[in-house]
Amino acid sequence: MSVLEPRAAIPNDWDRSGLPGWAYTSPELLELEREVLFRRHWQLVGHVSDLPDPGSYLCLDMIGERAVVIRGRDGVVRAFHNVCRHRGSRVLPEDQGTCRSAIVCPFHGWSYEIDGRLRAPARPRTLPPLDPVAHGLVPIESEVWHGFVFIRFKPSDQPSVAALFARHERELAPYDLESLQPLGTFWRQDAPANWKAIRDVDNEGYHVPIAHPGLQDLYGHNYFDEAIEQGTSRSVGAFNEGPGRRWSVRHYKKILPEVTSLPESHRRTWIYMGLFPNLVFSLYPDAVQFYQEWPVAPGRSLQRGATYAKPDVRREMKLAAYCFTVSWMYC
Repeated sequence: MSVLEPRAAIPNDWDRSGLPGWAYTSPELLELEREVLFRRHWQLVGHVSDLPDPGSYLCLDMIGERAVVIRGRDGVVRAFHNVCRHRGSRVLPEDQGTCRSAIVCPFHGWSYEIDGRLRAPARPRTLPPLDPVAHGLVPIESEVWHGFVFIRFKPSDQPSVAALFARHERELAPYDLESLQPLGTFWRQDAPANWKAIRDVDNEGYHVPIAHPGLQDLYGHNYFDEAIEQGTSRSVGAFNEGPGRRWSVRHYKKILPEVTSLPESHRRTWIYMGLFPNLVFSLYPDAVQFYQEWPVAPGRSLQRGATYAKPDVRREMKLAAYCFTVSWMYC
């Protein structure tokens, strides 16, 4: 099947009535969404390349939960609630960093091994003997899928990340996602809108011609969305013919080297893959990006994302990455 042929077209009898207005303003519904959707579905924290060394960690605060993923001395990436077992303080206050020898709570000084085990309470003589595992940091369910680290705050009957993306595996394999390296840092921004409104807009590609003229110039004439199926979605935009009108598009198409590791159909194509309820992967010939959002209040959301690329020292690839960023973020 051609990359330009939809695999799951939106059916004619699709319910297009949408949600009622109160669903975007109700505090009660928001609490239910936090519990049922966000705590019980997979949330992306980052990539293993963000955790290069033993003790490297990433923190993620969302929907009233605090998580940390950290690489152990054995190389294993583990996830824990970022909560001290003593008084509930945040044990790692920064978004990203490295623990050289131990995790030390900044409030009372309780310390933990980087594999989560309790190392020592601050005043051990005032306490009975504490089992280092039972009184260590509380684990969070995690999964590393193609190098991306996912967590799930509460148990669920939802499939694994690998199972959810299984139908896309053949298309994803040539991108060699495990080898990606960070291209810049994580970005965050507040959005004065309900999180579902952001998803509504992002899942409707027909906003591209007006809202993203740079992307319209790059691939808009060939862009289409597929229906959500089994928790994932796919949208595709093959590059338009011609050099492009905008300078960022012209230079991007001109500079972008041939990525021979990809099939020919994907060397001039952008692909978006979504994971319910709030995650999108953007796959480009030269880079891979993710972005997500979650609710802060009924009318306020937080968006977060990052971009990764294969280790490629070619000057052309670096220039293409810059033009890609301009085309996507500012056009």
